Amino acid sequence: MADDDTAALYALTPLDGRYAGRVSKIRDYFSEAALIKARVRVEVEYLASLSQVIPALGDVFEGDNLTRWRAVAATFGPEDAQRVKTIEATTNHDVKAVEYYLKEQWDALKLPPVGREYIHFGLTSQDVNHTAQPLLLAECARDVLIPRYTDLITALKERAWRWRDVAMLARTHGQSASPTRVGKEFAVFASRLQACVDQLQACSHSAKFGGATGGFNAHSVAFPSVDWPSFGDAFVKSVSQGLLSRQKHTTQIEHYDGLAAFCHALCRANTVMLDLCRDCWQYVSLAYFTQKLKAGEVGSSAMPHKVNPIDFENSEGNVGVANAALLHLAAKLPVSRLQRDLSDSTVLRTLGVPLGHSFLAIGACLRGLGKLELNTTRIADDLESNWAVVAEGIQTVLRREAYPNPYEALKQLTRTGKPIDASAIADFVSGLDVSEAVKAELRAITPHSYVGVFDASEFAP
Repeated sequence: MADDDTAALYALTPLDGRYAGRVSKIRDYFSEAALIKARVRVEVEYLASLSQVIPALGDVFEGDNLTRWRAVAATFGPEDAQRVKTIEATTNHDVKAVEYYLKEQWDALKLPPVGREYIHFGLTSQDVNHTAQPLLLAECARDVLIPRYTDLITALKERAWRWRDVAMLARTHGQSASPTRVGKEFAVFASRLQACVDQLQACSHSAKFGGATGGFNAHSVAFPSVDWPSFGDAFVKSVSQGLLSRQKHTTQIEHYDGLAAFCHALCRANTVMLDLCRDCWQYVSLAYFTQKLKAGEVGSSAMPHKVNPIDFENSEGNVGVANAALLHLAAKLPVSRLQRDLSDSTVLRTLGVPLGHSFLAIGACLRGLGKLELNTTRIADDLESNWAVVAEGIQTVLRREAYPNPYEALKQLTRTGKPIDASAIADFVSGLDVSEAVKAELRAITPHSYVGVFDASEFAP
């Protein structure tokens, strides 16, 4: 058995075991190796930026030295990450291990010794962490999560257009209600999720970069003539390529308010998706949809006939895990004793977990949608069996005609406990004291035609 297979088999969490292959894109941003690489990137670029304000360091990067130094971050790979972890086994400090690793690289490149001690100059570990981690989150949101949610919205829009004219019995409180259109119901979720994605995109991501307790104390005592807050602003913008802004007033750590807002926004998007999954599950249960079969798949170990809506159930379960963690992160991280305590550190390391489960949930929901096939016969039969739902339309037209007590008349007709079919409605209309023109108008109202207005033009391909 391959080493990777063995590791997956004995993994503590399904993200690194059963589902490892499905969340590799999340791992690229939230694995230990990804964080170490991001720390290296921050430290390398910090030194490059320092060289612009400290003359002695500027001389160090003459010629191709700056290019060679930046290559340390650009070519950082698994063996380098392992070297950092080996150093950490001695330091028992993750960021200090990165500093020592970079000094090794400095020596290996035979760069001028005067620049060596400017590595991590004036910084606390949280300047590095709280630039690296929000940068990874911002990049993951932009490159992975939001595009994945956009895929789901696209799938919903396609179905909103495809099924725009298919009438379907609506159900409020689980009971038969005024008909709707299949396409319109998918349009509802497309619109809701688009609003959520817009909120996710609007979330700002920020870095903490200001020294041990946020005031650039060490920087300013060493080089008092440098405008360090302006330097920090420019550095954060540069290293993040504009994805991050620097928090102006901080303690030793970032205040996490922006991260909490992101967690809440992602939680809302996940909740809308959960609502979609439960509705689709219910439509499958009602036989409004059948599911495409896949050769070799088994729905039950005991019941051969079973074809279960497992993708929607899988998505729902992953949303539950993701949202529980997201809400904890949003509630816990913005709270820290005085200038800092360490409880944020271990919690923040779990950020990839809810993002991984969110990513899994979106994928499962997409697979579930991809298996749905519309059962138009079952939907039409259900409409035909529920003529009582046209009572709303009939009584509303009668109100327009000033007919006495129309609501009460339809209530008496439809709440007898007996099935209401087409003939019952036809007999009722025939007995009304209204003009033949109005009767013709009422007879045109059927469960198949009484579907309201739905402009699907925005979903056209």
